[in-house]
Amino acid sequence: MKQDLCALLRGNPYPGRGIVLGRAADGKSSVAVYFIMGRSANSRNRIFAEEPDGIRTQAADPAKMEDPSLIIYHPVRQMGRGLIVTNGDQTDTILEFLKQGLPMEQALRTRAFEPDGPNWTPRISGLLGPNGSYKLSILKAADETGRRCLRQTFEYPGQPGLGHFLHTYAGDGSPLPSFAGEPEPVAIEGELDALTAAVWESLNDDNKISLFVRFTDLETHTFQQRIVNKYQPLGVRR
Repeated sequence: MKQDLCALLRGNPYPGRGIVLGRAADGKSSVAVYFIMGRSANSRNRIFAEEPDGIRTQAADPAKMEDPSLIIYHPVRQMGRGLIVTNGDQTDTILEFLKQGLPMEQALRTRAFEPDGPNWTPRISGLLGPNGSYKLSILKAADETGRRCLRQTFEYPGQPGLGHFLHTYAGDGSPLPSFAGEPEPVAIEGELDALTAAVWESLNDDNKISLFVRFTDLETHTFQQRIVNKYQPLGVRR
């Protein structure tokens, strides 16, 4: 049964990073949503910036950047007519494997969850196909020791008005509890601007940082996208 995406977001103060892949209600466009949240000053010091093949994270104020290793990456990259969406530098790993004709699953066998114990933040990844089908994957610690990795991949054919939501954390906590179970089926409602506004308003105001939403026409493969940043680059006034 489809759930209300915005209700899920309002009910969870800290889902962490989240991916939604699916299809618009009219069935004509595929939809990709990616957002980041943060609790530390270093994590919050970020924006999304457009790249020729997608987007990247960058420091809002470079002087305040402490450790870029897990927070600066390309979350979204185009590969032919497909779109890769992840919460880390595994975007580039997937891209390199796809270029060799190898599947996303094989690429992710070379990766594991983030080395940030005791949280062991899961690596979440999605691949949106040109026909509207998509895959979602999560790599997470098997237990609190962080010695073993569980790898799960889910495939969906794409259905009008339906998306699937995968996020890093089940909620706030110390340590942060990892997402568990299958990606959540959610209703995809509204056009690009309406969906962007609804998701942004539903994210916890203290913790939200940036949001990316893209609609891709399944016939022409042209796309429209929106980026919302809570913070602005140094020297840029709101």
